[in-house]
Amino acid sequence: MASDEDYMRLAIAAARKAGNATWRNPRVGCCIVKDGQVLATGFHHRYGGFHAERDTISKLTPEQLSNSTIYVTLEPCCHYGKQPPCSQLIIDSGIKRVVVGETDPHAIVTGKGIAALKQAGLEVRTGLLAKEASRLNDHYNYFYQTGLPYITLKQAVSLDHMLAKKGERTAVTGAEALSRVHQERADYQAILIGSETAIIDDPSLLTSEDLDHPPVRVVLDRRGRLLDHLDLDLFSDGRAETWILTENPAFLKQAFPDHVRIFALPDGKIRTSVKILADQGVQSIYAEGGAKLQESLLEAGLVNDVITYLAPRFLGRGTEAAVPAEALDLKEVKTEPAGEDVRIYGRIKDV
Repeated sequence: MASDEDYMRLAIAAARKAGNATWRNPRVGCCIVKDGQVLATGFHHRYGGFHAERDTISKLTPEQLSNSTIYVTLEPCCHYGKQPPCSQLIIDSGIKRVVVGETDPHAIVTGKGIAALKQAGLEVRTGLLAKEASRLNDHYNYFYQTGLPYITLKQAVSLDHMLAKKGERTAVTGAEALSRVHQERADYQAILIGSETAIIDDPSLLTSEDLDHPPVRVVLDRRGRLLDHLDLDLFSDGRAETWILTENPAFLKQAFPDHVRIFALPDGKIRTSVKILADQGVQSIYAEGGAKLQESLLEAGLVNDVITYLAPRFLGRGTEAAVPAEALDLKEVKTEPAGEDVRIYGRIKDV
């Protein structure tokens, strides 16, 4: 006989189907069961669309829903946003029991959805497979727990720990690693580089996936060096938003296309830059910058995990990769081939 855990795993599997289409909303899955039979599963398909609860409930009749149990990976919302509150929908549907994986860390929801269900007389079980459910939304959870974006530091390095030949745009890794990077970008809401990378590489910072909300391209340019390089694709292509963070007031007087925004930095601290992005609602950052930016993020304790693409080649003297001031032991390390290169993942912080 199937257990609550079995049904919650079905809900978790459903949530994964959303991929990155939910954007700033969490990935959520549902499963509705009655008399030991799974009647329907559903998930939050995309940002602004039906939440998982409504997607699942809409597949069933009132008779099927009556006295059933709903398994949901994240606490049902209790407020009006782009969709009406799911807690009230569950109450009105005739469902008698609710099993919740993770309590929503968003202050507008936390505990309130569960309280509404209990107040209406429904039986509620919480915290079932909470760790597994929470891993669906590492970025969302970290953002609402800390007020800061979840940051992944990505680097491509040679065997001699070089990022590039000095002052030159350098393709360190091969085609498959580059393809993986373009896919990974789609999982984040912002791509961050420094002015040196922008000037030397003139990167597009685009993803290969078709997204309703492509990641914002962010350049940290404290001194305003990009004012002498206004022909960069980031300023002209219009294919995604470009944000420049700078201490140079001349940037604010310069005219730019509509897809370019300038943010004035009050100081040169990396944490200030990251907080500005957080204030704009950016929940996750894929940091692709050079060694200076990498070291600043690491030394400020802002990096959650690291993705390194290691190429089987020596570049010789050039631009060396970041070297943290103190040793860091990565957790949950995963190593896999990426063409002729090797992809190494490791987590620094637990969410």
